[in-house]
Amino acid sequence: MANWLARVLPSWLTRSKEGEYRPGPYQLSDGWLSAKAGSILNWWQSGYSLQPYGDGGAMVEACVSAYAQTVAMCPGDHWQKLENGGRKRVTTSALSRIMKKPNDYQSISDFLLNLSRRLYEKGEGFALGIRNDRREITEIHFMLHGRALVAEDGSIFYQLSGNEIAERRFDLSNPIPARDVLHVRLHTPRHPLKGESPILATVLERAMAGAALNQQVAYYLNQSRPSWLLETEQNLTSDQVRQLRERWEEQTMGENAGRTPILTAGLKAKAAPTTAADSHLADMLKLTDQSIALAFRIPLQVLGLGGAAFASTEALMASWKASGLGFALNHIEEAFGLLFGLKGQPDEYLELDTDALMRSAFKDRIEALARGVITGIYSPDEAREKVDLPEVQGGHGKMPRVQQQVVPLSYGTEMKPPDPTKPALPAPAAEPDIEDDDDADRSFDDFARDIDARVSALLH
Repeated sequence: MANWLARVLPSWLTRSKEGEYRPGPYQLSDGWLSAKAGSILNWWQSGYSLQPYGDGGAMVEACVSAYAQTVAMCPGDHWQKLENGGRKRVTTSALSRIMKKPNDYQSISDFLLNLSRRLYEKGEGFALGIRNDRREITEIHFMLHGRALVAEDGSIFYQLSGNEIAERRFDLSNPIPARDVLHVRLHTPRHPLKGESPILATVLERAMAGAALNQQVAYYLNQSRPSWLLETEQNLTSDQVRQLRERWEEQTMGENAGRTPILTAGLKAKAAPTTAADSHLADMLKLTDQSIALAFRIPLQVLGLGGAAFASTEALMASWKASGLGFALNHIEEAFGLLFGLKGQPDEYLELDTDALMRSAFKDRIEALARGVITGIYSPDEAREKVDLPEVQGGHGKMPRVQQQVVPLSYGTEMKPPDPTKPALPAPAAEPDIEDDDDADRSFDDFARDIDARVSALLH
């Protein structure tokens, strides 16, 4: 394995001694320059160009698309906390209107898709906010390129470009104040206003895989490895070998590919065996894909690469939300909150609702809502609202309720709980204490006979 990797890996992956010439490719600010192009001083005039860092192959595309498409699926709402500990959805704010329609040519799904994709491709995403006469943001435009500028007094401005519609509608020649710019950025190791993508952490893995694949492509194109072998026990001259090869290729290549050749004189054809190097290449490419998914913090199951199976879709999404996806959503929410001047968690904030990710797992979603209603967390009306059902008529679904498992037998006479809207009955008055005399110990019959005897005595 080690010897095979040594043949596959290019020399530029090994560390050169100080002062020695190191062959390319070379890492520049905007991408990689190949070794051949780097050997030419005016490489840009010779038809060469940089290979952007974002061109990472199918695995990087899968990771970036997973984030971009998942974020775009989550609808956003403006929330405010109430004094009683609950919260209410704000539907009349500028943010609530933007989260429904950011501008007149994009949906919110289009906007979030491009913003989050640019965030993970380049490490940062930009958008321009346009305000009305009341200083409220009425539209927001995604910008492909952006650069932060810091004034002498520390004020922050931005130079934005990359949106032909916005550039034709608004004057973007002057720097734009930071208060009107949505700037979402990832890790900033070089500058606090310059984010970097996790793609940069996968350069070595992608270079290794690219070198191995390029060598294999050249290996197959040069026909260094035949797909079939012809065997015979007869001794053939060089001319006979040449003629036999020509006849075989004539019957199996080009327009005749797939036809059935007929072998005579003891000739046998067998497919070329798979070597150990092929299995090493497959293992290395698999490890490369796993390393890229690890850098993006995406479970392999989300990308369809196997791994331990989750019990349900909810468990799979919960695992991703606990790592990379949860961070991405929170990071975008906080950037919007900064642009719109929200107070922040828990008082006032934007929330991208991840319940939309459970649309395909209807059974898990219904079971979770049923559990929430039975335990008294949700009222029936609140649970019905989450599946787009109307409220129960008469207001019977507004109050949360719990299971009542131990009740007296008399509860079965009317089979309904007390009405919570009626006032509670007053407590019964306390019975008067009976005086401690001789009459208190007598039975009612003895007491009555004594009264009758006294009345008779008086009458006589």
